[in-house]
Amino acid sequence: MLAVILYFSVIIFELIFAIGFTIVTGSFIYSSLKGSPYVPTRKKELDKILINANLKPKQKFYELGCGDGRISRLAATDYKLYSTGIDVNPVLILYAKFLAKINKTKNVQFIKQNIFDTDLTGADIVYIFLMPKLISNLIPKLEKELKKNTIVISHGFTIVEWKKKLYKKIDGKPFSTFYYRKS
Repeated sequence: MLAVILYFSVIIFELIFAIGFTIVTGSFIYSSLKGSPYVPTRKKELDKILINANLKPKQKFYELGCGDGRISRLAATDYKLYSTGIDVNPVLILYAKFLAKINKTKNVQFIKQNIFDTDLTGADIVYIFLMPKLISNLIPKLEKELKKNTIVISHGFTIVEWKKKLYKKIDGKPFSTFYYRKS
């Protein structure tokens, strides 16, 4: 009898694992198809990125394509910013919310939304780690909605259309970070 219970327990565990793995893998494929894959950035790099942005407490920080929301959470906890992480991937948004809750992170919210549907008019800082084509598609929205002097931090890729707005670059491996100021 114990052998039968053990056998079915193992089968149920394997089934739960297979379903969970399928959901997570499917969500990563979905993110990639929507424009950018999930690629987490190391905390050491995130600290360097935020330190070089010269942030002030209570500024509004938006992370477009936030994944697990690690930079949004860091901006809220260490820099006292009002952070909003936006991602189209529901699994990553749930995970980001879970991490914020267990770490008791204040002043951070995560929204499952297409970044093109996000209102950026209140942003002081916008952080992106997106593929170049998606960045190019985002430029008209940034031009229209961002107020003057909003900082846009692009980790990994330059914003070709904003070459003249670049005011700082941090070389890094594997990705450099580019700081732009909306004029």
